[in-house]
Amino acid sequence: MPYLVLDLEMTGPEPDYNEIIQVGAVLFDDNWVEKGQYLTNVYPENKEAFSSSSEKIHNLSLAELEDAPMIYDVLPELEEWICTQLGLRVPKGQLDRTPYLRDVIICGQSVINDINFLKEAYRYEKLKWPYSRVLLDLHTLGYFTFKVLKANGRKTPDRLSLTAIAGYFGFTREDGFHNALEDAVLTARCLKEVFRLSESMKISG
Repeated sequence: MPYLVLDLEMTGPEPDYNEIIQVGAVLFDDNWVEKGQYLTNVYPENKEAFSSSSEKIHNLSLAELEDAPMIYDVLPELEEWICTQLGLRVPKGQLDRTPYLRDVIICGQSVINDINFLKEAYRYEKLKWPYSRVLLDLHTLGYFTFKVLKANGRKTPDRLSLTAIAGYFGFTREDGFHNALEDAVLTARCLKEVFRLSESMKISG
């Protein structure tokens, strides 16, 4: 099962109103060996939904997105990129890549929000959802892992934001803005650390 660690930047919080304006992803094979990184801006169709509050977070203006592709070009491009990086040979002209992508697990920090936006984009463009319905959420895994550590007298982060979890493992962002690829890379590094912690946990019975 390949793993796609995903992070999206949006024009606001509502999937049925706001839109994706940046996609960042890191792809891993089933042994968590990195296969590649992906980043693209996306030009929003609903420019009225572009909020100033979200711009303060992602530092992307409409002017900077002027030459970016539309989401209907980005979705198939992302699919093709995944297939190429994994060495999957899709017959030329085959648009439905579900047989090749149905095992790809989307991972992220509070990833259900990103998945909801991505699924809404697929629905709006009348495209078939190609990815696995299994997900890996750093927030949920972190909650459980740190709860176990705390019960064993270990120090744990006070919050479960990406910044807090990353800081616990000694990782930081390069700047204060939420670049989608940088956050995807950071999330992947944190996931690997959580997995390492889980491997060291022993149950005495």
